[in-house]
Amino acid sequence: MVSKKVYVLLLALLIISLAYIGKKEFFPKKNIESNKKLDLIDNSYSSNLIKEVNYISKDSRGNEYVINAEIGEIDIKNPDVIYLTNVEALINLENSEKIIIKSDYGKYNTKNLDTIFSQNVNIDYLDKNITGEYLDFSIEKNLMLISRNIVYRGPENILKADAMEMNIKTKDSKIFMYEESKKVNIKSKN
Repeated sequence: MVSKKVYVLLLALLIISLAYIGKKEFFPKKNIESNKKLDLIDNSYSSNLIKEVNYISKDSRGNEYVINAEIGEIDIKNPDVIYLTNVEALINLENSEKIIIKSDYGKYNTKNLDTIFSQNVNIDYLDKNITGEYLDFSIEKNLMLISRNIVYRGPENILKADAMEMNIKTKDSKIFMYEESKKVNIKSKN
């Protein structure tokens, strides 16, 4: 009787061991790296990596949009979307000055040219410099929406706010706070 129990116990241990080894061998645990990209992506997407990304696009109005990045990841589920690292963009508007944008990360749509820039966003335009943490840019809509810790440095003033909206065609800008009780901080350079 003792030997039968030992055989059953050994057989059970063998089955459990084989099941454990088989699970590890045939169903490995997915290793998904943490992603530092701010509010841009779901970490479970599949992608292809590209080094030294360069896109040059022109719209029907003659505006040119050049975007460069150290690394690009094409989203397999949506091949029109590329996630970028160490981004620099140049916007050449027809009959206007150039706009230069730099950021740590970006999300670029190759179909409509819409781009989201995030982390350490820096915008140079004429004699103005704007910094923030998030920029939603649409060349189609002629719109830039900059948010999160905005600092606008112009020739005469420094403004600090929650958000800034700029029409890149008309150059009209709105600088505002999200909470009505808070005010935009304006400091004169003089």
